[in-house]
Amino acid sequence: MDLEKTLLRKVGEAIQRFHMIREGDRVAVGLSGGKDSVTLLEVLLRLARRSPVKFTVCAFTVEQGKFLQPIQPVGDWLRARGIDWTYHYDTPSIQLLEEQPGHGCDVCSRFRRRAVYDIGRELGANVIALGHTADDFCEAFLRNSLFTGQLSALPAVTYSRKKDFRLIRPLVYVTEDLTRRFAESLGAPVIPCGCSQKTGTVRRSLRDFFADLEKDYPHLKESMLSAMGNLRPQRLLDPRYFDPEAGDQQAQPGEHFPIVIES
Repeated sequence: MDLEKTLLRKVGEAIQRFHMIREGDRVAVGLSGGKDSVTLLEVLLRLARRSPVKFTVCAFTVEQGKFLQPIQPVGDWLRARGIDWTYHYDTPSIQLLEEQPGHGCDVCSRFRRRAVYDIGRELGANVIALGHTADDFCEAFLRNSLFTGQLSALPAVTYSRKKDFRLIRPLVYVTEDLTRRFAESLGAPVIPCGCSQKTGTVRRSLRDFFADLEKDYPHLKESMLSAMGNLRPQRLLDPRYFDPEAGDQQAQPGEHFPIVIES
């Protein structure tokens, strides 16, 4: 498999399908130090050189005190390649870690979001690119179904509350086995976050669940992604999509069964 060709095709498909990037955009990539965000940055840089749609790319990292190693080697690697990278030491996040070491992911995400928007404004960006992969979409879909009672995952494109940033996830069709191999081929330093090492969490349980199933069903995530884009709401239980007057028009041949109540 040609990794570069595969990644450019999958990311290009996502960008085109969801209108993620447009003429004149300045895209700031949130670089976490992991394989996914490094892959995203590199692929967007290559697309920017080839695409008829003109856009620019920069990168930034938010320091929240949770990297297992110093992040500086990532910055050195980027700058040696002439890539625009901004490092932001987020004091409120560091104070949060000191004052509330057991805080949850939702609080951490809120602090990070604020920092990301501040950095985006400083960089003159109107688009924030996030490194969530197909694995993240599938895990979110299953997590929401099992624990929140909603059929939802992650949005491919959304906007900040004030509509000053478009938030995009171009790796929606890219699985982590591809980002891992591509980051290794680049020779990029990978600095893990401590949160990714946690055990006994819902996310870790879901990852183990997928890993076990994929031994027998290697295309499981592809099927789930397809399902997220192929809704049949009349076959679910949301009454907003049920038309009691439609009758047999809602049922396929051989699939309609009358309800019989025995007295």
